Amino acid sequence: MPIFRYKAKNNKGKTKVGKVIALSEGDALKRLSKKLLNVSKIDDISNSLEIKINEKLSPVKNKDLVVFSRQFAVMISAHVTITEALYTIIEQTENDHFRNIISKIAYEVDGGALLSDALKQYNRIFSDFYCNIIKAGETSGKLDEVLNYLADEMEKDYDMLKKFKGAMIYPAFILAGLLGVGVVFIFFVLPELTTMLQETGAVLPLPTRIVIGITEFGQKYYLLLIALLIAFIIAFRAFLKTKLGKKTFDYFLLKVPSIGKLFQLIYLVRFCRSLSTLLRGGVSMNKSLVIVGDIIKNTAYKDIIEETIDNVSEGGSIISALEDSVYVPKMIPEMMSVGEKTGKLDDILEEVAKFYDKDVRNQLNNISAIIEPVIMVIMGLGVGIMVAAIILPMYNMASQF
Repeated sequence: MPIFRYKAKNNKGKTKVGKVIALSEGDALKRLSKKLLNVSKIDDISNSLEIKINEKLSPVKNKDLVVFSRQFAVMISAHVTITEALYTIIEQTENDHFRNIISKIAYEVDGGALLSDALKQYNRIFSDFYCNIIKAGETSGKLDEVLNYLADEMEKDYDMLKKFKGAMIYPAFILAGLLGVGVVFIFFVLPELTTMLQETGAVLPLPTRIVIGITEFGQKYYLLLIALLIAFIIAFRAFLKTKLGKKTFDYFLLKVPSIGKLFQLIYLVRFCRSLSTLLRGGVSMNKSLVIVGDIIKNTAYKDIIEETIDNVSEGGSIISALEDSVYVPKMIPEMMSVGEKTGKLDDILEEVAKFYDKDVRNQLNNISAIIEPVIMVIMGLGVGIMVAAIILPMYNMASQF
């Protein structure tokens, strides 16, 4: 749908510049006239470089989607029509790219399209999970309830991921600092010290000779080292895009000491929470499992979910594959078995998600304490090697006098 930039004056004579989405220039002028704007200039900028750059520089983030969902849920609960709610959200959305998308969705809904169908056209932003929840709400006539529940669950998921990223800032900062200090030491400090030690003519200890060799190699072949690092990163990313690479990395991630356990808990919370939300929204078990499989990106859990889908399709229980997996605690299939028998599987899954969510939060609070000893050992080894390489020859020279 075309995007127009306009220049106009309001009823007070004040100049206003902005953008509007409409079917045509005439339609855009009608929309602006309803806002009591006297348009002096209007241009179609749909395919302009500005719009393309804006899409790249202003991607729709999880936070944008969470805010959109919450605002939408509040307005639908207040009995505002879907179209009016969307147009109101457009005015409150700061992300230009997301504002344009919401405008297009609003226009399509205003033209008679179902909200879920309009959202599906932008599947890079609105996932199958999101669209199916909305469709279930439309079908059941409980869109306000579904939207509120969806907004709640999305906020919980967003908060968990935000906390995880926050917990990783400290270790990342320390490692980056160590790398920076190491580079400065090798390229600026050590050359001066090694030159002085070599000029003495004394036989240098092995640690010193190793450090000198590393320093000289780094100075001579630093461009080659940078090129090799870039090549390794590109090759590693390409490997991760292959089926074998993705599977190898995903299984490895779950087996890393301490961190692997944390990732397992995060995936389990997402599995339970997403499945509970879909079932509560009225989506069938099979379809819910397929959608959850797409939400959970880890291959190990996708394999478990695919096996579960096969069992359910053949009339079996949902817990069969879960019971046999080493990546699923025994508590989950046991609780789900109770939910199946009582017909309250969605409620049970929600309670399990809450239980493991608390565990995730506790581990995230302690992640710095878990990683700190490892960082300290690495720092100690690095400093020890440097000290031995520099102090040892100096001590040997001093002892000769």
